[in-house]
Amino acid sequence: MNRLQQLFKNKKKNILSIYYTAGYPNLNDTLQIAEALEKSGADFLEIGFPYSDPVADGPTIQASSKQSLDQGMTLQVLFDQLKDLRKTVTIPILLMGYVNPVLQYGVENFCKACAETGIDGCIIPDLPMYEYEEMYHTCFEEHGVSNIFLVTPQTSEERIRKIDGLSNAFIYLLSSAATTGKNLDVSADARAYFSRIKAMELNNPLMIGFGISDKKTFDSANEYASGAIIGSAFVKVLAANGDIEENIKGFMKEFMG
Repeated sequence: MNRLQQLFKNKKKNILSIYYTAGYPNLNDTLQIAEALEKSGADFLEIGFPYSDPVADGPTIQASSKQSLDQGMTLQVLFDQLKDLRKTVTIPILLMGYVNPVLQYGVENFCKACAETGIDGCIIPDLPMYEYEEMYHTCFEEHGVSNIFLVTPQTSEERIRKIDGLSNAFIYLLSSAATTGKNLDVSADARAYFSRIKAMELNNPLMIGFGISDKKTFDSANEYASGAIIGSAFVKVLAANGDIEENIKGFMKEFMG
């Protein structure tokens, strides 16, 4: 059982995950931010590895990815930065990004590097499910890396059941089919969608992401899932002036009450 599976076994509600872009705002900030987030109460982290064509990301994360790439971030640089991760960070860590850099790095090499640095899982939104199942499933499992699938309001029940069968940590429930950074709109349609998924009584817990920006939207998401993921709102904090650790502590305080 990896750290991620252990977390969901031990904690059923109000799980808070934070996303941030590796190498942003400065190339060597990646590990410091992880340490500060754990100290401030995050349950697990998603570290984004940047890509030049981030189709699912809104302007805030796109801008952070561009700055990170311009400063020299690559998957190899990221793994080098994370080599001492588990000396100071104990909470689960996932890597999130697009399939192209993973294929260039080599899937076997990627999974091996994840295992060696203590990465518990990954989220690769544009990795087709059939490709994962046919070509990479065994590799991920052998290295103890959980692959997280995304579900949108348009995902069919049949596909959701298939995703549930292929998953061993949690399912990432997108609040909408839009890009990241839009505020969560808990409309009647969204409530019906969340309720429909909840009623399916899937084997894996659910985490809601896209549009979670404050305590109100976090609490709304928790009505339907085990927790929620905050991305763009946190990346904006990293862009602010002042001491980075103090800014992180101030942002996280809102969710710890």
